[in-house]
Amino acid sequence: MTQALLALPVLLPAIGAGLSLLRMSPRAVRVLSAVVLALVPADATALLVLADTRGPQALHVGGWSAPLGITLVADRLSALLLTVSTLIALAVLLFAVGQGTAEERRRTAMVFHPAYLVLVTGVSLAFLTGDLFNLFVAFEVMLAASYVLLTVDADENRTSAGMTYTIVSLTSSILFITLIALVYAATGTVTLAQLGPRLAELSDGLRGTLALLLLVVLGIKAAIVPLHLWLPDSYPTAPAPITAVFAALLTKVGVYAVLRTETLLFPRDSVWGVLACAAIVTMVVGILGAIAQDDINRLLSFTLVSHIGFMLFGIALFDVRGLTGTILYIVHHIIVQAGLFLAAGLAVIRAGTASLPRMAKWPPPGVLVAVLFAVPALSLSGVPPFSGFVAKLALLRAAVAQGGVTAHALAAAALLTSLLTLYAMTRVWTTAFAGRPRNTGHSPAGRLAAPVTGEPEPSPGGVHGARLMLVSTAGMVLTGVAVAVFAGPLARIGERAAEDLLRPEAYRSVVLGKSAAPEEGEQR
Repeated sequence: MTQALLALPVLLPAIGAGLSLLRMSPRAVRVLSAVVLALVPADATALLVLADTRGPQALHVGGWSAPLGITLVADRLSALLLTVSTLIALAVLLFAVGQGTAEERRRTAMVFHPAYLVLVTGVSLAFLTGDLFNLFVAFEVMLAASYVLLTVDADENRTSAGMTYTIVSLTSSILFITLIALVYAATGTVTLAQLGPRLAELSDGLRGTLALLLLVVLGIKAAIVPLHLWLPDSYPTAPAPITAVFAALLTKVGVYAVLRTETLLFPRDSVWGVLACAAIVTMVVGILGAIAQDDINRLLSFTLVSHIGFMLFGIALFDVRGLTGTILYIVHHIIVQAGLFLAAGLAVIRAGTASLPRMAKWPPPGVLVAVLFAVPALSLSGVPPFSGFVAKLALLRAAVAQGGVTAHALAAAALLTSLLTLYAMTRVWTTAFAGRPRNTGHSPAGRLAAPVTGEPEPSPGGVHGARLMLVSTAGMVLTGVAVAVFAGPLARIGERAAEDLLRPEAYRSVVLGKSAAPEEGEQR
């Protein structure tokens, strides 16, 4: 039973993608995608319960044990992030159906759903894989799917943005496969459970070089400054649901890979100065870039980059408190960032433009949409009692407990970034969402479906589609509120996951099928 639970998050969306390519009506494809994406988070929740009560769970695919075969591993961290990520993927799919991104034309529907399910396949594989090579495969699966989603029925700008995204991603892939070859040549394995002890036996210079190269490779995937320039040029060109799922999941998979590999392969006893500097620069440069934008999607994209720095903040501290803060922040950010892009998408549909100066000339999209943007915006800014405040407080407390100049510099940068985020979010809200609405005689759903450019055409999806968009966005926002309400239990799971990362004996034991006592030369 456990083996089936581990396989299903990868198999279900992959099989669903294949079935959706058959001759099926758009309605049948919609139902298939929704059912698949409802089953995956249910499966992931069961894995989370198992991992939390019984320890890490492993599946040796085909009966081939590590390091010869492919191993899927679910511990508290991977199961938690898999659960949250697939829930968000389901909500975004419903928004896409409502907007008409997936159903506007039959050809679009027949491309969107397979690509979307393949994307979820890649995300699931990235969280569950137990070796570096299949982590590379997972990124390639996500790259192929995301390029299709970016460019399906695209105009010249979206095609150009898709090419930029692809070229940068392929460059990262070349570096990644080169790194894997170097690691294998130096250690004789790419299995994560074996690499920590074997890398510890290498010279400090070689080990440090491999650690930096890995950080660069994954830094491109996670959009760490200065490796972030591709993101604000790529994400804003896509429709709202595609941008939302990219912002919620793709960069977080990169951060997860940094968190997993740096703790398992390159454990440290103190703050890592290089990663701390990257965290500070990412926070400050990203939010300054956001403040300079007049396009709501580009502003949110730079904000996304900025808050990657908060996740690096906790990893750089390399202790239980810091890693717990990072885990909480990843969970918070997956939900909140997707909610922000979806709420912004509602306003953009109503105004017919993403330009903030132009949006200011139109009546605001209504009280409900304004609230749906305000709640995640306040959470992202760290205003209590929302989930962003809980996650940031955990990071700040970890920095104070750690002490030292570097930890205090991280805390100061986090506070400054939070204040500037609040300024940026206030500017967006007052420009695009606040003000005195014009009386149109329509409900909020009807307002979204009303003409936005003076033409007698409704927005994609009609009134029923607009209602589905509102419901899915509201569900996303309420999920973010639930994270704050249940912050105590979530923090305890995060703390246990952080302890697992720093004491990976159980992870190694379940993967290798033997005692995970530290090998000679391993750093503690």
